[in-house]
Amino acid sequence: MTKSTARRLAVSIAAVLIILGVGSYYLWQQEQHPPAQLTLYGNIDIREVNLSFNVPGRIKRMLVEEGDKTVPGQRLAVLEQDRFIDRVAAARAQLEKQQAVVKELETGSRPEEIKKAWAEKEAAEIAFSNAQRIYSRRLTLVHTEAVSEETADDAREVRDRAAANLEAARQVWQLAVKGPRQEDIQAAQAEARALAAALALAQEDLKDTEIQAPAAGTIRVRIQEPGAIVTLGEPVYSLALKNPVWVRAYVSEPNLGRIYPGMPVEIFTDGYPEYPFQGQIGFISPTAEFTPKTVQTPAVRTSLVYRFRVIIANPDERLRQGMPVTLIIHLKKHPKSHS
Repeated sequence: MTKSTARRLAVSIAAVLIILGVGSYYLWQQEQHPPAQLTLYGNIDIREVNLSFNVPGRIKRMLVEEGDKTVPGQRLAVLEQDRFIDRVAAARAQLEKQQAVVKELETGSRPEEIKKAWAEKEAAEIAFSNAQRIYSRRLTLVHTEAVSEETADDAREVRDRAAANLEAARQVWQLAVKGPRQEDIQAAQAEARALAAALALAQEDLKDTEIQAPAAGTIRVRIQEPGAIVTLGEPVYSLALKNPVWVRAYVSEPNLGRIYPGMPVEIFTDGYPEYPFQGQIGFISPTAEFTPKTVQTPAVRTSLVYRFRVIIANPDERLRQGMPVTLIIHLKKHPKSHS
């Protein structure tokens, strides 16, 4: 080995030792004096809802445009309602009719009906008594041959019919006194309940001919127009909700133990770097995953990370779905251990 070669080898070895020494010192310094803040990267997540009618029909009115703000309960679209209104009216009429039947059964016989049944029973008793007397007299005359047997048979038939009428009149009077059977009342009440349920369903269908905003938000897409026939569940609007708004971010395993739910976070956007949003860490995933390509981080793409969510306290219109943001977590402001 020549002197020049040996010299170059010694210089290379010295350089490697210096680099290793500097790296070791840097790692030791990192362990002894960890950085005051943790910088991570993520994207804005805003929930969206596809709004649709709960019944099929033809759209009569579309009341908002793309970009319009909504408040909870605001009417957004209406179907043609005539047939739904008619169904409600028909169901209500059937229920009222059945309720009258139930009331009549529950009330029982009126005093006038009982008196009428009693009078008819009394008349039937008198008619039977007269028929029985006539038959007895003619039967006696038959023995003396004053009248024919045929005449006595006719009197007996009249007597039998009077007896049957008397029994029927007695049954009518007894039913009038007792009133309707409990089974009949219960059957009528059950029918009334079924009709009440049918009316409630018809009213619910009428209510479902309107789309109302479920929450505050912004109309992102107006999908249908007046006159269109839509099926059950077919989207009419896409609504971006105002709340909740959060950041979907990822943290590497070495830094996982340095964050915890409830930890304050500052969120910076590229468009407004001087205006940080305030938030706090919410959900932290219990399992690792690969870093998504949509998240811009200085780490290697294939490294395993843990997903977590930062809830933004006071979002405004400057935040948009998918917007990249930078997260600053001030570590020195928080204790190393926590429950």
